[in-house]
Amino acid sequence: MVAALAGERDSDVPCDGCTACCRSSQFVHIGPDETDALAHIPPALLFPAPLMAPGHVLMGYDEAGCCPMLTDGGCSIYEHRPRACRTYDCRVFPATGVDLDDADKVEIAARARRWRFDFPTAADRTEFDVVQAAARRVDDATAPPTRRAVRAVESGAVELGLGDELGPRGG
Repeated sequence: MVAALAGERDSDVPCDGCTACCRSSQFVHIGPDETDALAHIPPALLFPAPLMAPGHVLMGYDEAGCCPMLTDGGCSIYEHRPRACRTYDCRVFPATGVDLDDADKVEIAARARRWRFDFPTAADRTEFDVVQAAARRVDDATAPPTRRAVRAVESGAVELGLGDELGPRGG
């Protein structure tokens, strides 16, 4: 998760056909550097991202709350999907102890509650405990759950020396 947040690689989530995040009324941020994703998404589905530099866009969702790129067979642009999709990991919620209680995100919350973690070493357990403690210290309880959970992972990673380049991000 730390490597995905740092932009070093995609998340490696065993979704096993789950598309809850694609069906949960989420706006998908796409940066101006994501030319491959932008080339595969119809421009009519994109709009400027508020409070962000020009070139940053959002892709909305349809009237059913689904990503417009979702088809019966899954993501129609999977190999070209945006960075936000590549790095999304619903395990961030149980890893941090942050509850996802948004009515639009019930499927993600249900999926996240099923995750269980193993701790083969004492270091693994320590990392988990540090991230959980970091989540309790996140200063903005009014921030959306995803933002609180990501901040907790970033803060915990910095505390553990696993992601000094991350630093807590605003926004």
